[in-house]
Amino acid sequence: MGARENILARIRRAQGRPGGEPTAAERAAVREAIARHEVGPQPPFAHAPDRLAQFRKECDRLGTTHAQVASERDVPAEVARYLAANGLEPRLAGWGEFAGLDWAGAGIAFDNRPARGDDRTGLTGCFCAIAETGTVLLLSAPATPKVTALLPETHVCVVRTSRLVDTMEDSFALVRAEVGDPPRAVFFVSGPSRTADIEQTIVIGAHGPYRVHVILL
Repeated sequence: MGARENILARIRRAQGRPGGEPTAAERAAVREAIARHEVGPQPPFAHAPDRLAQFRKECDRLGTTHAQVASERDVPAEVARYLAANGLEPRLAGWGEFAGLDWAGAGIAFDNRPARGDDRTGLTGCFCAIAETGTVLLLSAPATPKVTALLPETHVCVVRTSRLVDTMEDSFALVRAEVGDPPRAVFFVSGPSRTADIEQTIVIGAHGPYRVHVILL
């Protein structure tokens, strides 16, 4: 028995619950409790009349740059424009779902693999985006490695506007409806990485990308 299993087994014994793993009935009871849980109070702007405008507004507040393109085939040209405007190398590591686009035609070297320590730019998609907070939600999987969003200094994220939801609660509901049990890692990206741990001084890129650019598709 590993350390994690040992700790959980001790908790179950203390609660008077036999066995090592949760039973099917216990899992069903948890899912039922989640499904009937009432959503708490939300601010008035949580359900903005223009979801896309609200998302853009929050991106601006967070320091996330953004642009809109008409179709997926326009993504390489927008990435090339962004990289050139910021003096960045025309090379990136990206998710496989974008490997078939015409990157060479846009003058970009596209590496279809998870990002490594020497990659300066990573390109990802997202599961959905949250208008209330300007956040993108990513789910870990072999085809969607989270390292590509977290390791490079610049994170470019393609957001399909059809996948915009109003609130974080809506995003969790979408995960439950389309995925079921969440994967090992579910993580939210709200602008460039920052911290104010030392003397309340904001430091950008402390434990993640210096830049986040969203391409609205």
